[in-house]
Amino acid sequence: MDSVTQAVLGASIQGAMLGRVQGRRALIYGAALATLPDLDVLMSYPDPVSLMTYHRGFSHSVFVLTGMAMLLAWLIRKYWPNAPYGGRRLFLTIWLVLVTHPILDAFTVYGTQLFWPLALTPESWSTVFIIDPVYTVPLLLGVLFAIAVGMTRNARRFMVGALVFSTLYLGFGLAGRMAAEHRVRDAMQEQGVAVTQLRAVPMPFNTLVWRVFAKTGDGDYYESVSSLFDRDPPEWVRLPLNLKAGRVLAGEPLHERLRWFTDDWLRYDVIGDALVVSDLRMGMAGHYTFRFKMAERATDGTWRAVTPSVWPTSRGGWNEMKLVLGRILHAQPPLPLAEWSELTKQ
Repeated sequence: MDSVTQAVLGASIQGAMLGRVQGRRALIYGAALATLPDLDVLMSYPDPVSLMTYHRGFSHSVFVLTGMAMLLAWLIRKYWPNAPYGGRRLFLTIWLVLVTHPILDAFTVYGTQLFWPLALTPESWSTVFIIDPVYTVPLLLGVLFAIAVGMTRNARRFMVGALVFSTLYLGFGLAGRMAAEHRVRDAMQEQGVAVTQLRAVPMPFNTLVWRVFAKTGDGDYYESVSSLFDRDPPEWVRLPLNLKAGRVLAGEPLHERLRWFTDDWLRYDVIGDALVVSDLRMGMAGHYTFRFKMAERATDGTWRAVTPSVWPTSRGGWNEMKLVLGRILHAQPPLPLAEWSELTKQ
């Protein structure tokens, strides 16, 4: 999630747990502590694929953060032995502030290595968009209220209520994802489409309209859209994964790492003399967020892997965003998925 959301989440937890004795300082401590896992962005990496796949790594591990919480609690008790709270409550507060950061990140689609150093596929539950005001605003209001009136009982109750609401909202997103996947899978089965893998991710800033993408056994995939309020069948477009083009990267360490990180949701495009690899999980047809040049064609026609570099991508604009948000309530006209998908070839 975005840094503001992580900060107000941490501030809310520490304010609710220790605000009675720490006062407004609890908000500052919680907000600062909650941002620590993202300090890995300050590390330098030699290429954008490494940057992408090592982010949310060791610093987001529940094992590492549990150890950090133990260390911080021990240091605080050692140097402030007369603090007006017990060691167990202090540890629990620090631990919750730290581990809720990567757990919340895991509810997005990016990929969070919750169990580093275990080489498990990063957790990517995709139940909430990386920026969602419905999740963030209640927490922000609770923190602002506590700043304004102090750590009164009402302020602490406000923050607890905001935490409960935000947690339930994540559950609502999970239910929405399951419903979207079920609806699109059923519609495809009715049309005779044999799906081998399928998943849904929320469209920007909401959990009401979902982008659902599905693989087929013949090397193609479908981009589909489904809203909670739909009464018509979901629209979709069939597109190629171009797996044959990607064979030139077989065995390349960074390519294998990207496959692992994305759970192999990759598309390959030959654009001029460049082989471009797109992460299908983020963005949508024609507007994929992460695209990398990973190979190039020599003058003799042979391909060789190169150090990955970012490939320019169309992020869309306000006109596209209006169509997406309008799709929440109205299925007609459908989103121009086929038209947008042409941008992927550029």
